[in-house]
Amino acid sequence: MARHGEQRGWYGKLIGAALGVTLLATGASVWTAQAGAANESSPREKAPVSSGVKRVAASIAHASDAGERGVNITIDDGPDPVWTPQVLDVLREYGVKATFCMVGTQAQAHPDLVKKVVAAGHRLCDHTVSHDTTMDKKSESYQSRQIVDAERMITKASGGVRPMYYRAPGGAFTPYSRDLAASRGMRPLGWNVDTKDFEQPGTDAIVATVQEELPNGPTLLFHDAGGDRTQTVEALRRLLPQLKQQGYSFGFPVR
Repeated sequence: MARHGEQRGWYGKLIGAALGVTLLATGASVWTAQAGAANESSPREKAPVSSGVKRVAASIAHASDAGERGVNITIDDGPDPVWTPQVLDVLREYGVKATFCMVGTQAQAHPDLVKKVVAAGHRLCDHTVSHDTTMDKKSESYQSRQIVDAERMITKASGGVRPMYYRAPGGAFTPYSRDLAASRGMRPLGWNVDTKDFEQPGTDAIVATVQEELPNGPTLLFHDAGGDRTQTVEALRRLLPQLKQQGYSFGFPVR
């Protein structure tokens, strides 16, 4: 399973602050790897249920609600004051809605951007408090703090709009984390095409990866934080009209 940037310096800077927040709380292909996680045995303990929230499926979502020719644009790791507005501009230019998988500390730091994402009709996704790609190796109490605290931070920053999905950093899902997210109304969210944009391989390479791997499934993984995202913005500017011309439509991951 792909683990994006396990030693990212940018996330290292977040971890100290993120752990402070969480300790205060009481509370072959990527498809194949993620599908394997979805088929793991049942968790030892039943995840706590969030009252007043409708439970969703705990299996990892990949499909699009736009049908067989649907494409899901998903944007991870923000919001970021430099790159998120540029991504939003491109999405607005081409009339495309996306799912933004937000890191809790980033949402807390930039509530204005979270509100802009929601106001533009995009959906929110819980991407944990500190983007720990080793979450599947940690205790259930740690996983719970990371997921639930991020959910609260994102919901508060948005002005009351809850995340609809949960994406484990680097795909580090566990049966417990999937069940916990589902019990809180957040569908576990995978991906089919890793654009590798985080590695800054060049705009041409990002575009080529999408075109080559889209037959693997509809959910595309991009990033709007963690470094210079110029290539991501330019790749989206090229890909969105190309995909439309090829007969694809844009939707959201199934719930």
